[in-house]
Amino acid sequence: MKTLSIGNRILILGCPGSGKSTFARALGERTGLPVVHLDNIWWRADGTHISREEFDRALAELLAGEKWIMDGDYSRTYEVRIRASDTLIFLDYPEDVCMAGIIARVGQDRPDMPWTEGTLDPELVAQVQSYRRDNRPAIYALLEKYSEKQAIIFTDRAQADRWLSRI
Repeated sequence: MKTLSIGNRILILGCPGSGKSTFARALGERTGLPVVHLDNIWWRADGTHISREEFDRALAELLAGEKWIMDGDYSRTYEVRIRASDTLIFLDYPEDVCMAGIIARVGQDRPDMPWTEGTLDPELVAQVQSYRRDNRPAIYALLEKYSEKQAIIFTDRAQADRWLSRI
């Protein structure tokens, strides 16, 4: 069993468009840890989603696993996922970077999403625009509450890429 200095249960959070899934896949390739994209749990191929109860059951089962890299923001589940993780990686990027990220993926098939976004979703744009105000403070408050957890915070893609290149 391979034990990493970052642990075997790694949570990746960040604004939509920050590149959580891309980062998770790259980290998974380097560590051999299995990658879980929460969007593949929540969303169905037709663009609808499962119920919160179904999602919570699936999430609890995943969190009970010994090894995982989990990406997805899903703010109502921040605390339970942080508690279960060894390490939290937060892609704390500026709004313009994340907005460019959601624009660039329109029309792209993605392994982290069971359907392809054909247009830019106004609801997703609003999430990006409000993230720094609404979600970011909640993440930092939980990092303070769970200060025993290892937290790695990146403020730009180059910083994250340099870190990944050393893994």
